[in-house]
Amino acid sequence: MKVTCVSFVEVRNRTAYKWIALSNTTLAVLLATLDASITIIAMPDIFRGIRLDPLASGNSFYLLWMVLGYLIVSSVLIVSLGRLGDMFGRVRIYNLGFVVYTAASLALTVDWMHGSAGALYLIGFRLVQGVGGAFLLANSTAILTDAFPADQRGMALGINNIVGVSGMFVGLVLGGLLAPIDWRLVFLISVPVGLFGTVWAYLNLRELSTPQRDARIDWPGNLTFAIGLILIMVSITYGIRPYGSSATGWTSPRVVALLSAGVASLVAFVVIELRARDPMFRLALLRIRAFTFGTISTFLAAIARGGLMFMLIIWLQGIWLPEHGVAFAQTPLRAGLYMLPLTFGMLLAGPTSGYLSDRYGARPFATGGMLGAAATFVLMWLLPTDFSYPAFAVVLALNGITMGMFASPNRAAVMNSLPPGDRGAGGGMNQTFQNSAQVLSVGVFFSLMIAGLSGSLPHSLFAGLTAHGVSHTAALRIAHTPPVAVLFAAFLGFNPIAHLAGPHVLRALTPASHHLLTGRTFFPQLISGPFRSGLHAAFAFAIAACLIAALASLMRGGIYRYGDELGRPSGGREPEPVAAR
Repeated sequence: MKVTCVSFVEVRNRTAYKWIALSNTTLAVLLATLDASITIIAMPDIFRGIRLDPLASGNSFYLLWMVLGYLIVSSVLIVSLGRLGDMFGRVRIYNLGFVVYTAASLALTVDWMHGSAGALYLIGFRLVQGVGGAFLLANSTAILTDAFPADQRGMALGINNIVGVSGMFVGLVLGGLLAPIDWRLVFLISVPVGLFGTVWAYLNLRELSTPQRDARIDWPGNLTFAIGLILIMVSITYGIRPYGSSATGWTSPRVVALLSAGVASLVAFVVIELRARDPMFRLALLRIRAFTFGTISTFLAAIARGGLMFMLIIWLQGIWLPEHGVAFAQTPLRAGLYMLPLTFGMLLAGPTSGYLSDRYGARPFATGGMLGAAATFVLMWLLPTDFSYPAFAVVLALNGITMGMFASPNRAAVMNSLPPGDRGAGGGMNQTFQNSAQVLSVGVFFSLMIAGLSGSLPHSLFAGLTAHGVSHTAALRIAHTPPVAVLFAAFLGFNPIAHLAGPHVLRALTPASHHLLTGRTFFPQLISGPFRSGLHAAFAFAIAACLIAALASLMRGGIYRYGDELGRPSGGREPEPVAAR
């Protein structure tokens, strides 16, 4: 009887702990992903607060690094920090992440400098904040996988993953609500939540796996991986900026050199990992089919999803909302609110598909989700530029549902396939591919959009401006504005023509022409044609990425659960499929 009571208590404690682990790690993932996007909508208020024009020549560097720097740092560090969790304890490394993240968030609120110095201060601590986010993201899925039995991980990881993905879109709304009150609130809101999460994690989380203390840190692998990834991602930030007479900088010597050096460093990384005793990137895990094809699917789905957020925001802010009577300054917040159906769709489908995948396997849901996502991009392609919002909202919700159908089962299948001692490194590898794909996606989508705009936008601008009284000299200057500057103007909620023309040009116009050019319809109608061609190219790329992701998901095989839950030895070998479903 005594043994029965002890067993009951142990079971009850394990049951309570798994829900503590789920709630705490979900809070951490929400914070880490929310901060990846919260500055996007808040950017105009942040730059006004530090008295810096983000659209002035040369300042696009600060703009891009405020948006992408956080993602770049987390992408670079996640694998290393996941491996450190395997070696020294996942909970220990995870808890440290809460401390770093919260301290950096507090530091971001006390920027006293202005101009470029203020921007560099913010970028610096955004990078530190990204380090804290990487600590959290690298170990949260491994902690969850340790806490939940294999037949419940789909549900648990589904909730965790979808809340994380949704955090990207929640951040848009939160940034739009807080920044107009005070731009510092965008960072300050994370401080009390981070403090709460820190105390909660330190008091309640515990190690359920045995740290591999005899393992060594792979310093050459860490260094070559970090250098390679940083160089490639930095090249993306320069690639979408103009170079000489070209609308993009992909052919510039700087970008070519950065890309070449980055690829060379990653090649050196692979050679080092194949020979290292305790490699950072566990290439042997790629022999597990469920892990390999699940990670490929993760990368391609993130490619399709990452740039979509920026394209839809520009579509809403630069064209649709002004044409429907919304002032340019109010479009950032409205755009975030109008994209909420996407978040609702993800939140609805993610936990449900994760729960069902525990019973029926990940393959039908993940593959079907990617096929459905491709279909929603086709529907977006078919929407007119001046769409009916109910139709747009339905398509957004369907996209969220299909992305949610994919994300939760896919993440659960990837984590279930990993040996217990490699869950930190394997989860970090998967998360690295996802974060890197989001940065790469921004570069691809912006490049496709800029290519679509550069062909017809200069002529449209010149003809439209000269027809309403702008001198040929001024109109020619404005028409040769790089398309990326026009996109950023729409993206940040600036009145594009007022910003591009400047007060001297506008003062020379008649009141009627001045009112028309700076009104809510001239710029949207001017850009809608060129924008649509660029948007179609971006959607075509997203459709292709989703279809290839569906194929990779289909090739994942049956249900793979590593052998320790099924009574097989945990020797690091590839597990056998439980059943082919």
